[in-house]
Amino acid sequence: MMVAIGNFFFRYRNGIFPLVCVFLFLGGPTLLASDQLAVALGFATGLAGMGLRGMTVGLKYIKRGGLHRQVYATTLVQEGMFAHCRNPLYVGNILNFTGLGLIANSLWFMCVGFPFFVFAFLAIVAAEENFLRNKFGAEFDAYRQRVSRFGLSLSGFSRTWQSMEFNWQRVVVKEHGSIFIWIATACVLMCKRYWRAGNPFSNPAVTPWLWLLAVSTVAYALTRYLKKSRILTAD
Repeated sequence: MMVAIGNFFFRYRNGIFPLVCVFLFLGGPTLLASDQLAVALGFATGLAGMGLRGMTVGLKYIKRGGLHRQVYATTLVQEGMFAHCRNPLYVGNILNFTGLGLIANSLWFMCVGFPFFVFAFLAIVAAEENFLRNKFGAEFDAYRQRVSRFGLSLSGFSRTWQSMEFNWQRVVVKEHGSIFIWIATACVLMCKRYWRAGNPFSNPAVTPWLWLLAVSTVAYALTRYLKKSRILTAD
């Protein structure tokens, strides 16, 4: 059943996941008593998630969308961060969603949205591993026994780093969209905090977040233009 559910989420996650994020913007009880602590933890967690994803993509790229929105792989990637965790991109995603939940300081999101995303990623991983086991057999079983599904082991990471060339351009091309969405959502959540208190746009506390939103929007548009123009490529 988990494989079937995972295939469903894999196919429709781009439509379903944003809907669940609505819980970020709902009112209700707060998660932590200290708003400042929640925000600090949220940005630290989000940066960790984006950093992990960037490190993964920069060392060894793996096609994330499958084929025709279905789980697919031509090779069993075991290099780069995949030598230290079988699903580093999904661990990064969980960290990103957790960071936004903390920034929102939303008990509703952490009680509903967070468990949903954990379950969805568990199901997707079950579907992917079912595909990999059927296609690669003993090779995948050996990899599964050697590397943790979600636990991140840094043992031998220096050797991994020295043996591979980090591709910064690929990180920019492949990750600029998800980074922009995270930053934009965080900025809106920070502004919402002041709007909820009845403060207008002129409130100086809102200004830095509006500037960050504007700068990140321009950076996203420029990067997308460079990508579409083939000035920036992921090769």
